[in-house]
Amino acid sequence: MNVKIEPSWKQALDHKFKEKIFNALVDFIKDEYQTQMVFPAGKDIFNAFNFCPLNQVKVVILGQDPYHGPGQAHGLSFSVKPGIPFPPSLLNIFKEIKTDLSIDMPPNGDLTRWANQGVFLLNATLTVRAHEAGSHQGKGWEEFTDEVIRVIDCTQSNVVFMLWGSFAQKKSGLIDSSKHLILKAPHPSPLSSYRGFFGAKHFSKANEYLISIGKTPIAW
Repeated sequence: MNVKIEPSWKQALDHKFKEKIFNALVDFIKDEYQTQMVFPAGKDIFNAFNFCPLNQVKVVILGQDPYHGPGQAHGLSFSVKPGIPFPPSLLNIFKEIKTDLSIDMPPNGDLTRWANQGVFLLNATLTVRAHEAGSHQGKGWEEFTDEVIRVIDCTQSNVVFMLWGSFAQKKSGLIDSSKHLILKAPHPSPLSSYRGFFGAKHFSKANEYLISIGKTPIAW
């Protein structure tokens, strides 16, 4: 299977691309794009990887599914393209950044600028049918993205993992806490943000950690 993905990721994940389960996933995804409306656009599926090479990963923010509304998803967890209104979780992320770091609300919700600084914005499932949340779960994406987390854990050091909500926090078992910083909080969705996402100060904590190991902090 020839996957178009940034070279360092392609090399690190080549074994995964050759597995039967991944090829079955590809067949499923191709059929879905031909017969259904699926997000993000095919060219954007691996944007998290293409914008943030493996050896440049400083922070991992793990989402669950891409947004399933028109024009929203573009391959980066929590991010939307310029001109698209902030989804509720993203709005709460920006509110927490303002409280934590006194950074004003940005003009748009495009987090490509974070990805270009080493923030790896990974969804556990990389595709979804329009208006059907979770529709591509259980098809093989989760096995693939679990391996992505393992690759980061094994090949990199001193990465900050921001795990928001119970789904993301279950991934902590894939991460060696003795060589990485794991930050946990409730999900930024309106249903849970007031239970501890607000006030968790993950953005300042991440930057303090990066500075302590001699890395450039993120301009959130």
